[in-house]
Amino acid sequence: MAGLAATFGSGAMTNSIDELTDADVIFVIGSNTPTAHPLVATRLFRARAKGGRVIVVDPRGISLRKQADLYVQHKLGTDAALINGIMYVILKEGWENKAFIESRTEGFDAFRAVVDQYPPERVSQITGVSEQDIRTMAEWYAKAEKASIVYCMGITQHTTGVDNVKSLANLSMLTGQIGRESTGVNPLRGQNNVQGACDMGGLPNVYPGYQPVLNEAVREKFGAAWKAEGWEVSLDQGVGLTIPDMLHALDHGEMRALYVVGENPVMSDPDQHHVEQALAKAELLVVQDIFLTETARMAHVVLPGCSYAEKDGTFSNTERRVQRVRAAVKPVGQSRPDWEIIQDLSNRFGYPMHFESPARIMEEITQVTPQYAGIRFDRLEGEGIAWPCPTLDHPGTRFLHKDKFVKGLGTFFPIEFKPPAETPDPEYPMWLTTGRAHVHYHTGTMTRNSPTLHAQMPDGYVELNPAKAREIGVEPGGSVRLSTRRGSITAAAMVTERVPADTVFVTFHFIEANGNVLTNTALDPIVKIPEFKVCAVRVEAA
Repeated sequence: MAGLAATFGSGAMTNSIDELTDADVIFVIGSNTPTAHPLVATRLFRARAKGGRVIVVDPRGISLRKQADLYVQHKLGTDAALINGIMYVILKEGWENKAFIESRTEGFDAFRAVVDQYPPERVSQITGVSEQDIRTMAEWYAKAEKASIVYCMGITQHTTGVDNVKSLANLSMLTGQIGRESTGVNPLRGQNNVQGACDMGGLPNVYPGYQPVLNEAVREKFGAAWKAEGWEVSLDQGVGLTIPDMLHALDHGEMRALYVVGENPVMSDPDQHHVEQALAKAELLVVQDIFLTETARMAHVVLPGCSYAEKDGTFSNTERRVQRVRAAVKPVGQSRPDWEIIQDLSNRFGYPMHFESPARIMEEITQVTPQYAGIRFDRLEGEGIAWPCPTLDHPGTRFLHKDKFVKGLGTFFPIEFKPPAETPDPEYPMWLTTGRAHVHYHTGTMTRNSPTLHAQMPDGYVELNPAKAREIGVEPGGSVRLSTRRGSITAAAMVTERVPADTVFVTFHFIEANGNVLTNTALDPIVKIPEFKVCAVRVEAA
């Protein structure tokens, strides 16, 4: 979100999912779309069936490569260099959109000065991608009438995640592939309501609607909106903590309590042993979830929330679409909707909340969040509404940045290639990357409680190239030990050509073989996201 907000003024997906179907070229990078976003993947297949081209760029041979017109396997952590190389060719051949650059952007000269240092021959050495493939990607993308970029956490979960996103934004502006149907820069969110959580201020530096906490007028606005009888609301003037910051503060005695809602950091955060160490130091750990997760097992208090099927409200999905959710069954046992739990806690703390229903909460949302001003429950029948929706008669916004960017002019950023924080060495000579399996979801909180899904994939595994398997004497299904500077795990070997000979892949769904025991805590300096996608590892037969 930070990368797109800096370049365009908004961190959201720029176009709708259905628009992908009509794109002439779709550039997919850092997204295992069929596994992580299968419904989005169907639009890629439809686009190709209609004659569109699909370019897939991924260090691992994901299944989407079989549906691609061009599949490019680059080295881990070299995304920015590759994108610079593509843009070098576009500029060298004169394929840039000069009118768009002159009328709608700023910062082009400084940007070009950096891109000029990335000719295909240099980029090929950095990335392992052939010069011809770099030229082909540049030509297809730049010459397309409508080209769309699709990316996910393979781009963002790096110490250079913000830079990688800015690079993709640069590419779209360079060619004018933004602000029109079936174009744009389209991040796919990692869970079904990530967009909605961010929209509602679930970030340390903004209130709902991405209104900055450091802005005095914004603080006064929310102070007035949240003032209750008998209360003088004084909102903190500082930026809050990210999850890594919270864990660091717990570990160093700078924070005493943590309230975790719908999150399982023991499984999902890097260096699992450090996470457990930090959480164990909390004087009070409260976890609100639908199952007794690994994090909930460490809690002093567990508050039973209920699932999507047991509550009323909305989800705001990856394309900014606000959709109604209705309870299909009553909450099981003592579980309750999250908003009711939070409201009761607030009342017991002495701050009165008296929402009668999620519809009433939505009314407050529309009063303080400009993008949601025209949204009401009675307007969300059917397919829902994509924000921004500023008035009650507004139909919602299919794609962003049509005539101008949210911030006015789009900003080019010069991005230099920086290698990953940790690279192989004699002690840890291979690359490790992580991701999802098609059967399971995130930390397995839900999918590992499904007998059907568990039966399909009951155990964790390590993807290992046949050459490496032969070298260490491991047969398919045999045990492999992976070790990094953070710890070790043992899992069954899945011997496959999907990964290069110098790389292994592991998931984070299984507590018995959690890839996040191994991952690096090095952070992107701007948004503090960890470098989940690349670190150095040693691989041995177990």
